[in-house]
Amino acid sequence: MKRGFYTIMSAQFFSSLADQALFVAAVELLRSAGAAEWQRAALVPIFAVFYVALAPLVGAFADALPKGRVMFISNAIKVAGCLMMLFGSHPLLSYAVVGLGAAAYSPAKYGILTELLPASQLVKANGWIEGLTIASIILGIVLGGILVGHPVSSRLLSFDFPLVNTGVDTAPESAITVLISVYMLAAWFNTRIPHTGVEMRPLRANREHGMVRNLLALLPDFWHCNARLWRDKLGQISLATTTLFWGAGGNLKYIVLAWAALALDYNTAQASSLTGVVAIGTAIGAVVASVRMRLDMATGVIPMGIGMGLLVIGMNFIDNVWVAVPFLILLGGLGGFLVVPMNALLQHRGHNLMGAGRSIAVQNFNEQACILLLGAFYSACTGLGLSAYTAISAFGIVVAGFMWIIRRWHQTNLRKYPEEVEHLLAIARSDKHH
Repeated sequence: MKRGFYTIMSAQFFSSLADQALFVAAVELLRSAGAAEWQRAALVPIFAVFYVALAPLVGAFADALPKGRVMFISNAIKVAGCLMMLFGSHPLLSYAVVGLGAAAYSPAKYGILTELLPASQLVKANGWIEGLTIASIILGIVLGGILVGHPVSSRLLSFDFPLVNTGVDTAPESAITVLISVYMLAAWFNTRIPHTGVEMRPLRANREHGMVRNLLALLPDFWHCNARLWRDKLGQISLATTTLFWGAGGNLKYIVLAWAALALDYNTAQASSLTGVVAIGTAIGAVVASVRMRLDMATGVIPMGIGMGLLVIGMNFIDNVWVAVPFLILLGGLGGFLVVPMNALLQHRGHNLMGAGRSIAVQNFNEQACILLLGAFYSACTGLGLSAYTAISAFGIVVAGFMWIIRRWHQTNLRKYPEEVEHLLAIARSDKHH
């Protein structure tokens, strides 16, 4: 791997670590303020809103500037969201601003891989980035819990600066103050990311038309990029698969919490540790995929998506933690092995069709919209009075069913357009076209 790759990994790790720890701090901030339960539950969808709403802009923005500078600006936005939390803004509004920074960060984070590395290294690079992201999720949740816990927070709050009233008076506020420094560390790594030499694609600007019309002009470009990926015979399969995977994965942590409370009689803290078990399995699957898979073999992992959906249903038959832990590791492992080659294939096709930033923005738009839709579906199941067991079964059937449809879709492409698919696979096998 090139030297710049490890700098990108470091920046990504610390930024994601702070994101996860900040979620715990925000939950505790709302809880300590006596906020309603729905507000804590709303933190996840509020974080995803800008991924969907600003997808046309953030992709073009990521392609208009060097990716390291985009990542630096995005981290600065996250710091602004943290400061808003500290100085009295509603935690949901502040967390939405952090989500805005994350939405701008993602196209640059993934897009720079296709600019820096040849196609033959994309699967391995995705294994690294997914593995580190999952590690940051686990460690970030642990870090957040430690920072808001009494032993550490009491020490942080004991610091006193003469003649200065910081306004930091509670455990979650002290945690947020520490996390600002973690975001700043990530921003420092952003400044060390080398230029890749890829030509920038400036945002179309016309002073006579004004900012609003300039932004609206990006919409047709975004929908054109979206349509191109959905028409591409490999892009459509990888986009559909990753969209469904992240839609399911984004909601799985809530499903695990509900299931653990019902089946194992766990409280929230104990159930959260099982969410970490799924993440460990995903990391293992991601590492194995990065070693064993090639870009042109990516579509062969689709049956694992069907297996994932069926395994979710299997959760209903487990009531013992010693069975649950290896089961959840297997569930996460299938997901990790599925998503790494599919992510790499999608980035490869997107880079060839429209540019890295725009393609990742299209991916984020579809994935985050799927998270919102599947979340609404699961919430509707529980809202209609269905038990957690029934809701989990319905969720698993939907995931397995759609993965089966994607598999049939790819088989149809192989039958109807064999020359086109083979040509695209040949491009994936060669670094010359990348």
